[in-house]
Amino acid sequence: MKRFWLLLILSVLAVQCMKAQDTLILRQDLPEPIEVQQPVSTQTPTVKRNHSPKTATWLSLIPGAGQAYNRKYWKMPIVYAGFGATIYFAITNGDDYRLYRAAYDYKMGISTDVSEKAKEEAAKYTADNLITLRDHYRRNMELSWIITAAWYLVQIIDANVDAHFFYYEIGDDLTLHVEPQLNNFNQTLGYGNNMGVTLKLNF
Repeated sequence: MKRFWLLLILSVLAVQCMKAQDTLILRQDLPEPIEVQQPVSTQTPTVKRNHSPKTATWLSLIPGAGQAYNRKYWKMPIVYAGFGATIYFAITNGDDYRLYRAAYDYKMGISTDVSEKAKEEAAKYTADNLITLRDHYRRNMELSWIITAAWYLVQIIDANVDAHFFYYEIGDDLTLHVEPQLNNFNQTLGYGNNMGVTLKLNF
């Protein structure tokens, strides 16, 4: 009878040991939790740029407005001075052209309804001289208006280019470095050392 109880106790202990081993094995076989990392974005945040070259171009149809939009206020007097000079020469040369044209017409008897100034010029110069003066001032008048139109286009292009480079930054270290350089050549070819200069420009 004692053997029966002893055998029963040993059987229960053996079963408990087997359960404990199975639990330990199961715990060892469980995979460790994997920590999921969020992907890091490598893209730099985009900066919204409100300064538009198209707007600057449209505004530059009014002389100086494109330069004001680009905050280049110091260019506005230059724009206006250019227009003032070219238009002034166009008008004054146009007045002289009309004067000598009227003087030539009066001298040749084509027209008598001319100003006193035209009559004085007609009496002062010959017909050939009047033709030369007339053509001279007409050519200057036309050239002045052409330059005025070119200046108008230049200020439009200037406003457009400044708008494109509105966000462009140039570093403060804008320097030119001059450094000596020693070039070593192959002695078997008959060349030796050669001195030189290296130029480095930092933007």
